[in-house]
Amino acid sequence: METVGLIVAAGRGSRMGGDTPKQYLDLNGQPILRHTITAFLSSPVIDAVIVVIHPEDAERYAQATQGLNDNRLLPLVHGGQHRAASVLEGLKALEARNPQYVLIHDAARPFVTLDIIRDVRESLNTGKGAFPALRVIDALWKSDGDHATTPQDRTGLWRAQTPQGFHFREILSAHENSSGDLADDVAVARAKGIDVRIVSGSESNYKITTAADYGRAQHEIGSNTMDVRCGNGYDVHAFTEGDSVVLCGISIPHDQALKGHSDADVAMHAVTDALFGAIAEGDIGQWFPPSDPKWKGAASEVFLVKSAERVKARGFEISSIDCTIICERPKIGPHSDPMRAELARILGIDVGRVSVKATTSEKLGFTGRGEGIAAMATATVVSQ
Repeated sequence: METVGLIVAAGRGSRMGGDTPKQYLDLNGQPILRHTITAFLSSPVIDAVIVVIHPEDAERYAQATQGLNDNRLLPLVHGGQHRAASVLEGLKALEARNPQYVLIHDAARPFVTLDIIRDVRESLNTGKGAFPALRVIDALWKSDGDHATTPQDRTGLWRAQTPQGFHFREILSAHENSSGDLADDVAVARAKGIDVRIVSGSESNYKITTAADYGRAQHEIGSNTMDVRCGNGYDVHAFTEGDSVVLCGISIPHDQALKGHSDADVAMHAVTDALFGAIAEGDIGQWFPPSDPKWKGAASEVFLVKSAERVKARGFEISSIDCTIICERPKIGPHSDPMRAELARILGIDVGRVSVKATTSEKLGFTGRGEGIAAMATATVVSQ
């Protein structure tokens, strides 16, 4: 079920002023459009990206994408006289590819987050359309010139953002049969009776439209120095009598169990320590002392949840987890995907950000002699 990001970059940006279309203006050393394309290529839920440009901007586009050697970036498409026509040209260019889903996004929204892209895409698993939006919380007034006249009810009103996601065939048909003068792709879809859901948007996902917006973007990206931190974790548990081991929250049948004060999930303990290490907040033993009887037999999910809570409390979010399990037996490979999914669920991150793999110690040491299992993990966190 392929998902394509369709980026609309054919506008002239007349409200911005100047000779250069806003999507090609410099933002921290790169064109705005490049930031937007990179955001989509960075998303694990996006399989390909197609960009619709103005016919006069081929050279600008080539410069903006120079060095983006990613085969998921499809050949460019020339747009039409207005946004809806450009979207239709992009959709028609995808017709032979026939993706399952398409996420249509404004080129001038370079700060779209991976979470928004993911949430829109995931909504399409159970619905026909979805888009991010923010509730209108300010008072609304009609005016006569610059004089306020009548207050307006803001109940149920939302500020729409992009990407706006749909089942490909349905939004293609809707655009092909549209009058072409509707506000956005949600309006095109609703005009054809397609149900569209709202997911949570973000104030950071604003559209650069005016010179003031551009100034804001320059200030924010210039002052936003990302704090990236890494932590390592390592743990060991010996075998004891039993019929299964728990690794990354998954019970695996085995002729022995792991010995420990809690459930002895050696892999999850390593991940937990890596997260605590990334924010310099000690280790699992300090937070959950084995001398405390209340942790006897506890599920290691409790420990991992606490480490994730501390990461968030310190103003960070989890970027990636990499865990290596070291043992001769049991075989880890058949269980690695469920392990990744379980860690992702507990941590509230995309499974594409979690790696679980295994190796042996070539019959050397305590793991090689089959006396236990070791695990090591690396966690990367970034400032929010």
